[in-house]
Amino acid sequence: MDPNAVDAVLQEAVARGAVPNAVVVAADRDGPVLESAAGSRVAGGDEPVGAGTHFRIMSMTKMVATVAALQQVEQGTLRLDAPVEEYCPEFAGLQVLDGFDGDVPRLRPPATKATVHQLLTHTAGLGYWFFDADLLRWETVTGTPNVLSGSNVIFGAPLLADPGTRFEYGINTDWVGKVVEAASGLGFDVAVKEGVTGPLGMDDTSFAPSAEHRANCVPVHMRAPDGSWQPSELDLHPEPEYYAGGHGLYSTPRDYLRFQRALLGDGELDGARILRPETVDAAFTNQIGELDFPAAITTADPGSTADFCVGPGHKWGYGLMLNTEDLPGRRRAGSGAWAGLCNTHFWVDRTTGITAAVYTQTLPFVAPDVHQVYVDVETALYASL
Repeated sequence: MDPNAVDAVLQEAVARGAVPNAVVVAADRDGPVLESAAGSRVAGGDEPVGAGTHFRIMSMTKMVATVAALQQVEQGTLRLDAPVEEYCPEFAGLQVLDGFDGDVPRLRPPATKATVHQLLTHTAGLGYWFFDADLLRWETVTGTPNVLSGSNVIFGAPLLADPGTRFEYGINTDWVGKVVEAASGLGFDVAVKEGVTGPLGMDDTSFAPSAEHRANCVPVHMRAPDGSWQPSELDLHPEPEYYAGGHGLYSTPRDYLRFQRALLGDGELDGARILRPETVDAAFTNQIGELDFPAAITTADPGSTADFCVGPGHKWGYGLMLNTEDLPGRRRAGSGAWAGLCNTHFWVDRTTGITAAVYTQTLPFVAPDVHQVYVDVETALYASL
């Protein structure tokens, strides 16, 4: 890999204002091979970002939570084909949102019971407000906050489709956290610490960052009216009622790379095994059958996300979006990837033996100029292989 090429991409992106800052880390099967960074932790400041800076990794939490669940499967305490309500009886009360009569939500029972497998594959019918206008309307008319509130009330949100009928990205992995707690008998934060971050030596990754870690965290930046980047006060709830398997972790690029390397290493890193090789294989295998990851998802909340357009040919494994064909000049077919709402992105390419991640901290998600930096970084990395 050519670190100078990646440095050039990041420096140029920050200089032209595409992002306020950016960090890239990469590794192969032998270990870390690249750390690159540009910009300041706070736009306009003089403290540089780096691979040891903290970020809200948001939905990159999902793969960690997925591993915690798969560990319970390996231990025999959790069945993927079991109804979710077997572990979380309250799930049985969820209904499908079937439109509105005026401002009154129209609800009906689901045709089938959602399974744990469907939670892990986003086929249980649960959604997010920023990708579904009906759910956003339901939250508005019922006065229910979204998942970023940290409140347990979010677990009353309805399904948007019958289980198993379509891929619907949503709060499934927050429910997975509840399932892991029931299966393991541990708090979800403890299950993650004992099963994943502890064994991998990820000491800078947690649901409840210390004061020192918070002071080292990049604020969420948004565009000012003049187009410049301005830091905001947006943050996750400091004392949530539940630890969010869908979005709750803070980490550093260097720390999370250890997790990526464990996936690249068939579930093992530096003698610590977090999953069996066959379980990792399953995570990188299509788990949604004939269903597809949508080629394009239209935003329902432009302040949170732009349209998310990955194109055709994508499936979902366990916690990972899978491309079924090579991306020209980029990752190979069968790679697993995902991202976080504040524009953190990672991928694991087991064909070439490369894993990498790109971090900034901005909203909205996948704004075209921000997302292009991710594409440019990946292209620069693969150009020098």
